[in-house]
Amino acid sequence: MQVLVITAVGQTGFRTVDTPRPGRAEVLLDVGFVGLCGSDLNTYRGANPLATLPRIPGHEIGGTILSRGPDVPPDFSPGKRAIVIPYTTCGTCSSCAMGRQNACRHNQTLGVQRDGGMSSRIAVPHNHLILNDTLSLSQLALVEPLSVGFHAVARGRIGPDDTVVVLGAGMIGIGAILGALAVGARVIVAEISASKHATLIDLGVDAVIDPSAEDLAARVDALTDGQGADVVIEAVGLPETFRAAIDLTCFGGRVVYVGYAKAEVSYNTAIFNLKELDIMGSRNATRTDFEAVVTYLEGHPSLASQLISRIFPWAEAEDAFPYWEANRQETFKVMIDCQGQDDV
Repeated sequence: MQVLVITAVGQTGFRTVDTPRPGRAEVLLDVGFVGLCGSDLNTYRGANPLATLPRIPGHEIGGTILSRGPDVPPDFSPGKRAIVIPYTTCGTCSSCAMGRQNACRHNQTLGVQRDGGMSSRIAVPHNHLILNDTLSLSQLALVEPLSVGFHAVARGRIGPDDTVVVLGAGMIGIGAILGALAVGARVIVAEISASKHATLIDLGVDAVIDPSAEDLAARVDALTDGQGADVVIEAVGLPETFRAAIDLTCFGGRVVYVGYAKAEVSYNTAIFNLKELDIMGSRNATRTDFEAVVTYLEGHPSLASQLISRIFPWAEAEDAFPYWEANRQETFKVMIDCQGQDDV
């Protein structure tokens, strides 16, 4: 079968590999759609310290079960559609012992620390699947990235009385926006891409601020009667947005960092104490977060068409990374349609 490989920095290519066989507790999945993640783009750009090259990218996967190993329960029958939970868990580290397997110390995510699903077939442990025959294959591939944002909302303990500022409207930020809206919170978004603003308003946010064109702190101050946000979710990953999250949060508020800063961040730490902030990291997502996104997508069937910016057929998959690199400001989600390959 064919796979798409990031062969070197800024280079991708097709390779032919053996079709995998499912192990005793695995299923063989016919890959339908794979979304490109920011981590995939960083691997392509040589800016992902967790990935080595060559690497098969792809962990946002929606597919159909082809076959199963002998120890797989009968519910996982051929023809069932499924979402892949792409993380591993060791079961023994402190995070796993606390029931927070999403933050496993030894996690290896598909497409990052190990080869991913940019292919026609992939073998996956059955307990890393969520079955769903309601959503389309492309909708299934949206679940993982949105679930990361939903998890950030859960970490922030966001409720209907909260005003939430989300910094960044990439797909992780979109997940945080939708997760906050789903629990009835008021949402304000900071996003520099003017081409995304109309879509964000259509999703139901209260206001969109372009921090490159106006004073972000002053605008948030005006929108919150001088109090600041109850919760700020940072989904950009820059030192300046890490600091802004602290400044924009109200006294007694919460900050959730889901973006990864690529450089050291300096703070006036007195603000941590003066505001008595709860400052939290957020990593990956839990099965509960995945299931919450599935429910949300089932209730908003038109959402996928708003968020999927472009789908590349398999034959043109090599063009996907250069396209996204050149059109980042206008792009929410790029996907690869892995169906219809004739070499299986």
